[in-house]
Amino acid sequence: MGPIRVAIADDHKIFRKGVILSLRPYTNISFVQEAGNGKELIEGLPTYRPEVILMDLKMPVKDGIEATKQVSKLYPDIRILILTMFEDERYVAHLMENGANGYILKDAEPSELRKAILEVRAKGFYLNNFVNRILLKRSHARNKTLPNLSSDTQLNEKEKEVVQLLCMENTAAEIAHKMEISPRTVEAIKDRLMERFGTRNTAGLVFFAVKNNLVD
Repeated sequence: MGPIRVAIADDHKIFRKGVILSLRPYTNISFVQEAGNGKELIEGLPTYRPEVILMDLKMPVKDGIEATKQVSKLYPDIRILILTMFEDERYVAHLMENGANGYILKDAEPSELRKAILEVRAKGFYLNNFVNRILLKRSHARNKTLPNLSSDTQLNEKEKEVVQLLCMENTAAEIAHKMEISPRTVEAIKDRLMERFGTRNTAGLVFFAVKNNLVD
């Protein structure tokens, strides 16, 4: 397997160049596309075919929120890492449930960014301490209300075990091995739950499950 093909979308050229330069020592990462806005990014995807996108939020023409939704719909196999200065938890929740695979602040170390890129390609999502704190906060807030007993959010034992292992950052292959089922069965369970809960990818499913206390 060759280097991970990465695109970066940010309207500040000097920031884009800085990110690329900071990750240059990691030979398993290759930047194949730069874009100054979401429209330019999306137009170039068929040509550059990135596996991972580093996506800013505030951009002209088409911002990162709309671009994330559009990319996740048109190219569901591309992983999207939000790379922004916005720490508002509303952005995190909205984006993680609508196509983003991870959310990183711009003051992160290059080593964390590298880790995030590797993990989203391997596992489909990346949850750092910042996102985990938001999940914990929302989980505590939800615990103060009456439990939701709607059948729409109830998991059977197999579904619960799959989601629990996903939240522990296991890949589909690892889950299949631990549960002694086929990887295809794991993917089918994931797809069924994503459709039921209205999430677009594994990251959204994990975020929804933790936020709604569907796992222990």
